Amino acid sequence: MRDHSHSDGGPYPEVWTGRATNRFQWLLALVGAACLALGIELAVDSAWSSGVAPLVMSVVGCIAAGLLVLFGTLAFVHVAVKVDRECLEVRCGHIGLPRRRIPLAHVAGAEFAPHVTPRHWGGWGYRWRPEKGTAVVVRRGEGIVLRLWDGHTFTITIDNAESAVRVIKARLRPPSPDLA
Repeated sequence: MRDHSHSDGGPYPEVWTGRATNRFQWLLALVGAACLALGIELAVDSAWSSGVAPLVMSVVGCIAAGLLVLFGTLAFVHVAVKVDRECLEVRCGHIGLPRRRIPLAHVAGAEFAPHVTPRHWGGWGYRWRPEKGTAVVVRRGEGIVLRLWDGHTFTITIDNAESAVRVIKARLRPPSPDLA
């Protein structure tokens, strides 16, 4: 995690960056790779004697499950947040997808959340719950809760969330008439 913020009273950096990582998901990625390898092994070197249909279903099932688990977990191994003068950008995983860019003009407020857990959001990943809003959850711990002018909330698990909240609050402007 990189935190370029200064003391509470001092000027804030031009660009604040932070991240959170979940090393446990590497184990899930290994399980996905194992399923993928099993599917390939069944396809290449199979002594299956009970027909082609069960073999094809096994190969396709293992490969599909392996790819889903592998890419699903690698997309949420870490999250990176960048706050500049105009917007907050959230990027997930090694490719940076999914990605969300929120202009600070659309943010009504930011709050520090000391305990964000995957259990409260229904798991890791990019989540939406009607009663809670949207979230990017890569691990349990501290996070940022953004209140948007349209009434929605967006939660992000991030290291040093208190610093991020201070930077965001320092850059918020009063709502423009077309957003209120």
